[in-house]
Amino acid sequence: MTIPDPLSIAKRVYEAYVTKDRDAIEALVADDFHFTSPRDNRLDRATYFARCWPNSRAIADFTFVHLVRDGEHVFVTYDLRMKDDSAFRNTEVLTIRDGKLVEAQVFFGWMIPHEASEGGSL
Repeated sequence: MTIPDPLSIAKRVYEAYVTKDRDAIEALVADDFHFTSPRDNRLDRATYFARCWPNSRAIADFTFVHLVRDGEHVFVTYDLRMKDDSAFRNTEVLTIRDGKLVEAQVFFGWMIPHEASEGGSL
């Protein structure tokens, strides 16, 4: 059996959020998965689905800005548009091993449009 490459797995993870396909993402996330963000410290799989999956209801679409593979790591920068028409950019580092997402590290970005004027700060 050929294991799908990490880039295709990463794309399928984000597509599952847009299409609200819980079964698809469950099949992609490893049993020993962990999720870390500025607000979440190494959540396990069950806690991730309880805390993060409900957010899929508010997501309208992802646009990939960067999708780069380095071995088992996929670096993803995306613009995310919510159903309320707000949008923001995030970067994530995904670890994909044996066709499964085993870790996601999220680095929050900024709102679109940026809240600071060009050349300025908040």
